[in-house]
Amino acid sequence: MAKGTTNITIVDSSAGTTLGVAGDNYRLIVTGAQTDGAYSCFDMLIPPGGGPTPHAHPQMQEFFYVIEGEVVFKTEAGHTTVGKGGFVQIPLNGGVHCFYNGSGRMARLLCTVMPAGLEDVFNIIGQPVRPGEFLPIPPITPEMQQRLGNLKQKLNQQIYPADYLD
Repeated sequence: MAKGTTNITIVDSSAGTTLGVAGDNYRLIVTGAQTDGAYSCFDMLIPPGGGPTPHAHPQMQEFFYVIEGEVVFKTEAGHTTVGKGGFVQIPLNGGVHCFYNGSGRMARLLCTVMPAGLEDVFNIIGQPVRPGEFLPIPPITPEMQQRLGNLKQKLNQQIYPADYLD
């Protein structure tokens, strides 16, 4: 009997590129190149004090599942602490948001975006690291400001000042 083909993807826990992004550690588990742009998925390690600055990507849905620790999600509606087992959905046109790890221990999130494309942002602003390697937050140099400014034009990603949602 002939066996059919399958489109099931199985990813080993050590597979995928790991990037240092603004002091955090993101492993690209599945990218848009592997899903025909349908979605991408990331394993995010967020050290104490870590997390992205406020940002918006209106043409993308984003889903977070907290695997370990806790983070504070900040939106224009307020701030909410989300612990292990908690889930956050940022819908299309979901507005400005960010999160930070306000605890004294590591947080770990599983993040899925639809359609794919957020990995392109990470590749622009991050740099390859070994799993578990945390780089210092890079200074906002004129070159970095140019790279961040290009995100809006290239990927419809808008970055806001760090205190925008305070």
